[in-house]
Amino acid sequence: MIDFDEELKKFYPSEEVEEISKVVNQQDLTDMTDIMRQLMQDTKETR
Repeated sequence: MIDFDEELKKFYPSEEVEEISKVVNQQDLTDMTDIMRQLMQDTKETR
């Protein structure tokens, strides 16, 4: 059987993943929710 606690002790995240995570978190990324909110706001303003 797998001892998950023991396996987690062996785990170290890769440096590439950490670097990518930092870059992504620094970016101002627009998601679909942001786009929908902006569209709704624009629609309200034009009425």
